[in-house]
Amino acid sequence: MKKLIFILLASFSLVSVAQEELKEGVISSKMTMSSDNAEMNSQLQMMGETKITTYFTEDRVRAETSSPMSGETITIVDKEKEKVLTLLNNPMYGKKFSITDYEVPEDLGDDIKITKGDQTKTILGYDCQQYNVTMKADGVDMTMEIFATDQIKAQTQETSQFGDELDGFPLFMKINVLQQGMKMTLLYDVTEVKNEAVPNNMFDLTPPEGYSKMEDQ
Repeated sequence: MKKLIFILLASFSLVSVAQEELKEGVISSKMTMSSDNAEMNSQLQMMGETKITTYFTEDRVRAETSSPMSGETITIVDKEKEKVLTLLNNPMYGKKFSITDYEVPEDLGDDIKITKGDQTKTILGYDCQQYNVTMKADGVDMTMEIFATDQIKAQTQETSQFGDELDGFPLFMKINVLQQGMKMTLLYDVTEVKNEAVPNNMFDLTPPEGYSKMEDQ
């Protein structure tokens, strides 16, 4: 279960950027998790609220994810240099880093079904369209309700695999996960979008002092 939680957190920390209207700025968001299973829900509540801050330019992004239990994760993507730096500061593993090649996310094919919903809503001043998604991966069933705006041309790693079937950047997501009979719900909300310049040093791909290389498992 802990492995599943870390995978879900990681999937929300990475953003692949392709802006038009908003080409540079900062996006703040939060994620909470709950379950109808008492034992799992207790562990999820101990994790607390996950906060995500994303700094981006047209071809670079820095996503900072923080939660009380899992610690801090920083992911820096430079599409021009085709590199991804991941920094992990975790109570269990300490300070680790990895540098990998940037790869365009692959489509999951028949395992994903996306339908455009009938609802629209305004979030933080942006017009959002509802999308409903069902998918299955690695034995995990997921359903998603997403409200996305086409006024921000950026994509989370989680939704970039949906291609042209989901138009826009998600400002709200409700994700229901079913694994081995246990249900978990994730709520993802963007709380602030700022159009501002981001310093170049935020995208430095050099691992900081005190971080050791993450070994392949």
